[in-house]
Amino acid sequence: MEASDHAPDHDGPAGAVGLDEHSLAADPVTQFSRWLADATAAGLPEPTAMVLATASPEAVPRARTVLLKGYDAGGFTFYTNKTSRKGRELTANPRACLLFPWHAMHRQVIVEGSVAEVTAAQTERYFHSRPHGSQLGAWASRQSTVLPSRAELDDRYASLSRRWPEGTEVPLPPFWGGYVVIPQQVEFWQGRVNRLHDRLRYRRGGDGWVVERLSP
Repeated sequence: MEASDHAPDHDGPAGAVGLDEHSLAADPVTQFSRWLADATAAGLPEPTAMVLATASPEAVPRARTVLLKGYDAGGFTFYTNKTSRKGRELTANPRACLLFPWHAMHRQVIVEGSVAEVTAAQTERYFHSRPHGSQLGAWASRQSTVLPSRAELDDRYASLSRRWPEGTEVPLPPFWGGYVVIPQQVEFWQGRVNRLHDRLRYRRGGDGWVVERLSP
């Protein structure tokens, strides 16, 4: 069944004024910080959730939701099992697209760029900041592989709990790490009435950023 193109259009809570070039920050990371603060203040569930799209060497796309764990002028960081499908694809084809779907505010942010692994020291610090159970879970899950049963996963976790009980240090798995998406372009999308949305894109140009308005 196709969605109707006659569904009503509405301005989002922050969309009545729209998005204007003169109101943008000088760089996309500062603008992203403003919008993330708005999404957090609005009480949106999981405002740091983002859709990560990768592609295989054969150009087969794949998307999944992950959590943003840090960002700065250098890029947007997340962590995962490096032997997972996304990890293998990022090794073979180190480019990605991120989408922050803040639907309740009629906003989206789309980040496209190259991908690099974060340092081992940074990964170590983040891993040991996670809850104990999540650290064990990283060891227990052979992410993206076929699992014969839920019981096997639970048994593996129970065994790891006995090996590293609460209060002991769980070592960083050698197959687990972080990636940073280094933006080449970042689009800020603000919903408007009649589907005449505002789309402003930062694109790297020379030593700075060029801002372009895209047709909705």
